[in-house]
Amino acid sequence: MNKFKDISGDFMEYDGLDVIEIDSIVSDKLFSMCTLVSNIDEYKLLLDSAKKAGFNNDNTEFIYIDNTQDNKYDAYDGLNQCLNKANGKYLILVHQDVEFKFDNIEVLTDKIKEMNEVDPKWAILGNTGYDINDINTQYTRITDPGQLDVHNGPFPAKVSCPDENIMIVKNELNLMFSKNIGHYHLYGADLSMQAQMQGYHTYVIDFHILHRSGGYPNKSFYDTKYRMIKQYQKALEMRFFRTPCSPLFLSSFGVLNKIMNSKAVYSLKKRIDSLRYSKKHCE
Repeated sequence: MNKFKDISGDFMEYDGLDVIEIDSIVSDKLFSMCTLVSNIDEYKLLLDSAKKAGFNNDNTEFIYIDNTQDNKYDAYDGLNQCLNKANGKYLILVHQDVEFKFDNIEVLTDKIKEMNEVDPKWAILGNTGYDINDINTQYTRITDPGQLDVHNGPFPAKVSCPDENIMIVKNELNLMFSKNIGHYHLYGADLSMQAQMQGYHTYVIDFHILHRSGGYPNKSFYDTKYRMIKQYQKALEMRFFRTPCSPLFLSSFGVLNKIMNSKAVYSLKKRIDSLRYSKKHCE
């Protein structure tokens, strides 16, 4: 008879197969640093600064998407590759024109530890964004061409979404960017929406880096904004949803959900659909 054999408390053997208990799987590295690269010189500056800030092969895997010859991947597709393949416990999605000029890996590690205590359901951390409940209030910790050593707190601050120049993502949540928005804008907003729809949160933290360029909306930005609105308009529309066991009515309105998920409404919906199907079949 085949039996499970205890190997180390975490590993078992069954008929010659090594079987691993899920909670025993750990990330090889603390961080995975993922970057879309179109300018190799800027990327080298990023890597030089990362090394000086304490990121190395022992604690970080360095992953880049090679767009130096052409746009092999846009931000959504390329960074999805990183989210899917990176092994670090935390992913640092960072622009090639960023430098770790001020704060180092120890500061970032401390901020993550703080966030794990303040809100274990955090999903994404960044350095600038607008308050989750107030579209007029911005939190920023950055140096860029237009502003030096900006410290606009208090931190940590819960926000709608971060700027994409740097985002720290909790890998265990298995978040992914949408497949049908595309291009190089608003992917931070998209990932934040994905996280928030699953009950997780986005924050701006006190982690100071240098970003060598600013962001300016152009036609491609507004085209992406339109696609994003269409994407979530469809995803969030109220609807009936039939599972194998029971129908569901889904909307963002609690009272409406309570009414529409009653047995009386289910019964009426079944009769209406039956009549509609019968009429369509007769035609």
